[in-house]
Amino acid sequence: MPDLTTYIIIAPPILLALAFHEFAHGWVANRLGDPTAKQAGRLTMNPLSHLDLVGTIMLFVAHIGWAKPVPVNPYNLNNPRRDLIWVSLAGPAANIIMAAGFGLMIRLFGIELPRPLILVLVYGVIINISLAIFNMIPIPPLDGSRILGGLLPEEMEAQYRKLDRLGPMLVLVLVMGGYMLNIPILWWIIMPFLKFFSILFAGIDLSHL
Repeated sequence: MPDLTTYIIIAPPILLALAFHEFAHGWVANRLGDPTAKQAGRLTMNPLSHLDLVGTIMLFVAHIGWAKPVPVNPYNLNNPRRDLIWVSLAGPAANIIMAAGFGLMIRLFGIELPRPLILVLVYGVIINISLAIFNMIPIPPLDGSRILGGLLPEEMEAQYRKLDRLGPMLVLVLVMGGYMLNIPILWWIIMPFLKFFSILFAGIDLSHL
């Protein structure tokens, strides 16, 4: 079980990752014609506006979690099916960009920084890559499900959307089941990407830390 110091160290990159992810969804939606997130006060980098209690606890405990989804009205978008793909991609893309920023700082300043700051940067890379890949899994309500739905023919999408009611429970079972039973199915999916991107961005393999 991580101690209090570890929680303090990982809190800033977790909160930044969640806030930037949801802000990106809202920003792209607003640019494509849907001001719903802006009108709801969600077009902000303030983490408190985006926190989901269960999702945040899961991030600290199981290192996989989620934020409160930004509201999007696809009927306001210029081209709903196409634009919803871009809105959905925005969150994971924002996390990859943030991971690249943390990784660049490790490359440039890592050896000169105090250990707590190095750990913040390392966790910043790990958390952002993990959050991006996790959200690309095509299980509702994760972003990957909206992307896949938009790419499917409309008839197939209608059938796929029937999973929407079961999706959140399935995600929770995968996260909690993997943590409680020590069968890390999600981490088996995430680890290869974490290894690739951490080496690319930070120059070191962070997949086994």
